[in-house]
Amino acid sequence: MVSMKKPKTKYILLGGLVLVVAIAATVAWDRMNASTLPEGIAAANGRIEATEIDISALTGGRIAEISAAEGDFVTAGDTLVQMDIVQLNAQKREAEAQLRRAEIGVKTAEALVTQAEAQERAAAAAVDQAEAAADAAAQKLARSERLVTSNTVSQQVLDDDRARDRQMKAGLASAEASRAAAVAGVSSAQAQVVDAEAAVDAARAAIDSITASINDATLIAPRDGRIQYRVAQEGEIVASGGRILSLVDLGDVYMTVFLPTSQAGRVQLGSEVRLLMDAVPQYAIPATVSYVADVAQFTPKTVETADEREKLMFRVRARIDPDLLTRYLEYVKTGLPGMAYIRLDPEAEWPAFLSDVAQ
Repeated sequence: MVSMKKPKTKYILLGGLVLVVAIAATVAWDRMNASTLPEGIAAANGRIEATEIDISALTGGRIAEISAAEGDFVTAGDTLVQMDIVQLNAQKREAEAQLRRAEIGVKTAEALVTQAEAQERAAAAAVDQAEAAADAAAQKLARSERLVTSNTVSQQVLDDDRARDRQMKAGLASAEASRAAAVAGVSSAQAQVVDAEAAVDAARAAIDSITASINDATLIAPRDGRIQYRVAQEGEIVASGGRILSLVDLGDVYMTVFLPTSQAGRVQLGSEVRLLMDAVPQYAIPATVSYVADVAQFTPKTVETADEREKLMFRVRARIDPDLLTRYLEYVKTGLPGMAYIRLDPEAEWPAFLSDVAQ
């Protein structure tokens, strides 16, 4: 008799299990089936998404160190990656040496200007002296020419005065030429100062550029978030713009769903949304509509009938409140599937299974 009761008990347990599964399936179907929802509530399925930020190298090089691991929470300003800067440091030292040389060149050029200005003053004095000598020679020649008519002076004296006058005039011309050369020398020396100062500016610009490259070699977190995954590893060489880490901004988390034309047309920006995730279906996550596409997806080539027009689907984004996310930051994961229930009518009542809202 014992052997006859065991199969009966087994069948009873099996039947109970089937009944439980059927009830659970019915409840799940009721939750997912939009036709069971009150008027003014739309439902669609989607997955949790978040803004992804690529942490990339500005210039190519070798990865020296990666400070953040996959899954780490980081805050804005945290150091994530350090690129190798040995070559940049060498370039900076070379540029600093060029700067020192250029600064010495400025001082040398300024000394040449001082020397050239002194030569110009000497040349100006020589011109004044030559002018005085030329004037004296001209006056003496004029007297000799008057006195020779009365035989007061000899012809020889007149000839000597004429020669001396020409000599003094030539000396004045030479002094004026020397002065012009001295002025040109001052201009040349001043140009050398400008050129040396330009070399200083170029050296400083080179140092600033290299310093910026050194700073850019330290990759920091642009905002708070979580490291999603590594793309490269320490010691690898990446090209300019090469991705190293993927950062997820957990302050901008949303679910993207698609609604037909008849429902999408009633959605307003800021409309209330409640999300049910498959992982935690007992809690409704509050959200708001932050985006409604102005172009339909899956559009057929020719839309003629009303039935065909219903195939047009519009992308809708439901954004979760950032303040709520900060309280459950460790539980936020992208890619989780779920359902979005959108209130199309502000007067519509939420169904009972959406009443337990996460706070």
